[in-house]
Amino acid sequence: MAKGQGIELEQRLKVSGVSLLGGVVFIAIMSFIFDHPDSAVGAFLLDRHTATFLYPFTIQNVMWLMFWVGCGELWVRFNQARLELQQIDKHYLPEEDEVVLRAQDLGDLYQKVRPLAEERVFFLQRLIMRCILQFQGSRSVDQANSLFNSSLELFQHELELKYAMLRYLVWLIPTLGFIGTVVGIAFALDYAANIQDPQDPTLLAGITGRLGVAFYTTLLALLQSVLLVFTLHIAESREEMALNQSGQYCLDNLINRLYEK
Repeated sequence: MAKGQGIELEQRLKVSGVSLLGGVVFIAIMSFIFDHPDSAVGAFLLDRHTATFLYPFTIQNVMWLMFWVGCGELWVRFNQARLELQQIDKHYLPEEDEVVLRAQDLGDLYQKVRPLAEERVFFLQRLIMRCILQFQGSRSVDQANSLFNSSLELFQHELELKYAMLRYLVWLIPTLGFIGTVVGIAFALDYAANIQDPQDPTLLAGITGRLGVAFYTTLLALLQSVLLVFTLHIAESREEMALNQSGQYCLDNLINRLYEK
C-alpha cells in the first residue's frame, strides 16, 4: 500500500515541478505581449512597468506561479479520479447473481486484484484485498463487513488529506492579493508624503494611479481563487463518486456473496 501511495506522491511532485515551469513560461510570454509601459492589461495581470516592485518580482507573478501549481494539483486529482473509475470496468469480482463466494474461492480473486510492486493501488483493489484477507482469517462475514465499513471511512479521510495542498493554495492566493494591496497603498501614501508641493497637479494622478495598481492584486487573486475553488469542487466530487462506486461494487459482488461454511 505504501508503495502505491509513494508512486502517486512522486507523480504529484513531478507535476508540481512542471507546473512551476509552465507558470514561468506563461509569465515570460505575457511579459513579452504586454511590454508597453502604458499597458493596463500588463499592469493588471503582472504589475508590469510600475514602481511598486522590481519586475519580475511582483505579487502578481507569485500569484500566477501558485495558480499554476494549483492547476497541476487539479490535473493530478482529475487523473486519479479517472483511473479510480476505470478500476470498476476491470470486473475483478464475479457479477452473476447466482455466484456465492467461500473462503477457498477467494485465493484466485486475491491474486487477480493484487497489483505488481511498481503499480499504483486503488481504492477498489485495497477494499477487495482487505476484505478477502479478513474473511480468510476469521471466516466471519460480520467481521469482513465491519472492516469494509472502517476502510471506507479511512479512505474518505485519506481523500480529504489529498486536497490539503489545494485548499491551502485557494487560501494563499487571495492572501497574497490582499498583501499586494496593502503594500500598494503603503507605497501610494509614501509617494504622497514625499511630494513637496501639495498643489502639484500630478499629485492626485500619481496617488490614484498607484492605488489602482494596488487593488489589481486583490481583483486578480479573487478571480484566480474562484476558478480554483470551482474546479476543486468538481474534482473532489469525481473522486468521491469513484470511492462510492468502488464501495458499492465491493459490497454487491464480494461482501454480500460471502458464505461462511
